[in-house]
Amino acid sequence: MIKINVLFLVTILASFSFLNAQRKGLKGQLVANDDIEGIHILNKTAVKYTVSSEDGSFTIPAKVSDTLFISGLKYEPKQIVISKSIFESGNFEVQLVEKINELDEVILGKLLTGSLQSDIENSDDEAEINFYDLGIPGYKGKPLTQNERKLHDADAGKTLAVMGGPFGGGAAINFHKLLNKISGRTKKLERIVAIDNSEKCIDRLRREFAEAIFETDSLAEHLKNEYFYFCQEDEDFKALCEENNDLKAIEFLKQKLKAYKEIRQSATKD
Repeated sequence: MIKINVLFLVTILASFSFLNAQRKGLKGQLVANDDIEGIHILNKTAVKYTVSSEDGSFTIPAKVSDTLFISGLKYEPKQIVISKSIFESGNFEVQLVEKINELDEVILGKLLTGSLQSDIENSDDEAEINFYDLGIPGYKGKPLTQNERKLHDADAGKTLAVMGGPFGGGAAINFHKLLNKISGRTKKLERIVAIDNSEKCIDRLRREFAEAIFETDSLAEHLKNEYFYFCQEDEDFKALCEENNDLKAIEFLKQKLKAYKEIRQSATKD
């Protein structure tokens, strides 16, 4: 009985290896008019997945008849069946179509006739329509940077949403967000955005307060860059930037300048 089970196991493993051996890494290229980094490519047949690089290229193991599912938050989902010609060439290209959210036609106010006098008389002269008047969420803050947009795209929405209905509830999984977390892309983008924010903050502090800081406590020109990097590496620097308090920022820069000079003097003595 034991010999039979071992033989059966070896046969299964050999079959599995044979099937996988027929797959090879196919090189794909996504084409679109917008950002194509971090698009998910899933081989539904082999249960393998990858994400596209900054230029939209990717490599995924596949064989003839495997089905690839390509998805991104800004693009229509696309399904590709690997043909014999694709497999033999080892390269293929996928054109992505951007999602378009269409609104029903809305007539605001009274119809205009083209007659200036008539249109003025019919006008209610009300306040200008904005996003919120139409029930469309608008963004009032600063425009997002390219890396912030990438992070927003990677981490948008809830990972798990509970759905209701007449026949009972259910759950919808946000695979786009989940795969970004699993692959580490979300964490990578969070680090990049944090570095960007740190650079913007130190640039602002240098631009606005350098003259005042060095007026009473001078520092050689060639050491100023090193000093600001020294400030940037402080564990409280991020909190200081987020607080956006100029008085605290000036005090912080003065304290760090004193500490920086003491470290340099100590190093010179040694």
